Amino acid sequence: MNLEQMEYIVQVAKTGSLTSAAQQSHVTLSAISQSISAMEAELGITLFTRSRGSGATPTAEGQVIIQKANEVLMKLHELREEAQSFSNELSGRLKIATIPGPMHLLVDVIAKFKRENPNVKIEVYEKGPKEILHDIEHNHIDAGLIVLTENVMRKYKALSFERLLEGKIVVGVNSRSPLSLKKSVTPDQLVNQTFVLYDDEQIRDIVTDFISVYGNLDILFITNNTQAIDNAVNEGLAITLGLDYSFHSYDDNRDSNIVTVDLDLPGKEPVYYGWVSPKGKNTSHISKRFMNKLKYEL
Repeated sequence: MNLEQMEYIVQVAKTGSLTSAAQQSHVTLSAISQSISAMEAELGITLFTRSRGSGATPTAEGQVIIQKANEVLMKLHELREEAQSFSNELSGRLKIATIPGPMHLLVDVIAKFKRENPNVKIEVYEKGPKEILHDIEHNHIDAGLIVLTENVMRKYKALSFERLLEGKIVVGVNSRSPLSLKKSVTPDQLVNQTFVLYDDEQIRDIVTDFISVYGNLDILFITNNTQAIDNAVNEGLAITLGLDYSFHSYDDNRDSNIVTVDLDLPGKEPVYYGWVSPKGKNTSHISKRFMNKLKYEL
């Protein structure tokens, strides 16, 4: 079986005629007929019921095979288009947004992408997850990077999601706090602590579950301003919750007093940082190329 045979059976199914398929494929009627016969012999089934005048109707088995062949040809077309996009020099604008915290993960990737594609103008925004999803839906940005939850992926079915990094929720504490000496903490060890929290669905879900078991938390404030959270923890006024890779930028910052401690949550599941974009052909070649670069580098 080869691609030429698949193209022939798809063309015959579309036209309902071996003669028309031969004309559109620029081959002889005999070539089409022999190709289909060879394929039928190889598969051991009859693909078409042929009639006088070179008419052809797919059999029940043939319909299944023809559909599969058409899917293969469509994937091949997509592959060729994708390869062509890589061979072309990119130019244009790329507008992406990420939730606060993991911005440091993007800087090196953006720099490398820009060196490889100097004619692409890149705009990067730091926004909350709801704003990112809204902007993608309304074509204000090309793509975004957020925490991917099952709830979000179910709700926004018109968008495409892809996981990039697997992480976990950790506790951010001041380096002088007794908690900083622990390898991990359990929720009951946090009951008497004061919290500052980022306004995020994932964090809210954890806090809601925490409150249902242990009672109300002492929350100093909730905000989407990460600098305000950093200041409160750095000054020892509170502790916070967040994704482990959101804290990695503190490792090289000598002015930061923030360290992370694992949170020992019963039945906890991985948390994924991932790519959100429009589905299918609505995704630009530039954002596809950047996404491939990002997946390779992270």
